[in-house]
Amino acid sequence: MDFNFNQEQLQFADALKRWIGRDYSFETRRGIIHSDTGTSDTAWATLAELGMTALPVPEEHGGFNGNAVDMFVVMQELGRGLVVEPYFATVLGAEFLRLAGGRGDLLEQVATGELKLACALGERQSRHDMFDIATRADANGDGWVLNGEKKVVLHGGQAGMLVVSARSSGEQRGQDGVSLFVLPADTAGITVSDYRTLDGQRAADVRFDKVQVPRANLLGAEGRGADIFDAALDYGAGLLCAEALGAMEAIFEATLEYLKTRQQFGAPIGKFQALQHRMADMYIHLEQARSMALLAAVKLASPDAEGAATERRRAVSAAKYRINQAARYVGQQAVQLHGGMGVTDELPAAHYFKRLATIELTLGDSDHHLARFIAQPGFMERTAA
Repeated sequence: MDFNFNQEQLQFADALKRWIGRDYSFETRRGIIHSDTGTSDTAWATLAELGMTALPVPEEHGGFNGNAVDMFVVMQELGRGLVVEPYFATVLGAEFLRLAGGRGDLLEQVATGELKLACALGERQSRHDMFDIATRADANGDGWVLNGEKKVVLHGGQAGMLVVSARSSGEQRGQDGVSLFVLPADTAGITVSDYRTLDGQRAADVRFDKVQVPRANLLGAEGRGADIFDAALDYGAGLLCAEALGAMEAIFEATLEYLKTRQQFGAPIGKFQALQHRMADMYIHLEQARSMALLAAVKLASPDAEGAATERRRAVSAAKYRINQAARYVGQQAVQLHGGMGVTDELPAAHYFKRLATIELTLGDSDHHLARFIAQPGFMERTAA
């Protein structure tokens, strides 16, 4: 497939690349990670100024109405730059708002960069099954009372608003009875415990203790949020695939450069055939990951096609499975080829490796997405044929 990005997409990518190269160096990033907040207000303001926060927001709410392919080039560059700002968490939250409709005021704030979002979805027992929801939303007059706890909420401590999944009815692991809410992070009864993750990002555990939720804070219909939930999670997985691709490109290039300069036995180690074979294998994994990530983005950008939901699930799970495998292989090979230096905090390779390892476990690991792919309609019939 000959896939070319349009001029606008290339301009977004180029703007990000130039900003990262000029103002978001590896040392600058390390300083941000070790700061009190773990993020940079200056970097966030620049992302907003460049139009990145407005890109996925519909035009009627002050955005550019960017689709998943538009977002692909942005996430790819953010992956190459190892950017730790709460961009992914915010645009995933914006996708929940967009799919649910009716909260244009919040989307307008996202577009300007005024509002950061976080998605409180996973729980201690849920692991990769986001529909395993024990957090309860019990009816109370003209609203609900929310009780439960969400774990590893990406940038939960930096968000002004939280998108929360809860069960208002049905079985704990069922798709019926899932309700979605958007709440100010400082609502009475919400406790946010912020911490730094392995890859330098920020996350938080968020506890809800008798939190009063007005009806206006419901996203979509009560107990019928499964379709929105499923589509938004696929969107997020697609974005992570693009980010992982950018990180793999960067670590591959860094490893190739290292092999050209590291001397052993009077010659660059890149001249050794065994290491050339390993680099060739890394390149194959990288290109296969690129193809699958692009396929997922195209399917996500075509939500109105016939059978789109099934095709979206199939493509996203296939892409996440393949990219998880590629991320592990490319990351591990890069670290090994760098030798002992590959695991030091002073070398970018170690940080790319940690980020790739984290993406592999975010929004579904390989086993989860392989099982989901197999479960899609038509798979068993095609296998039997």
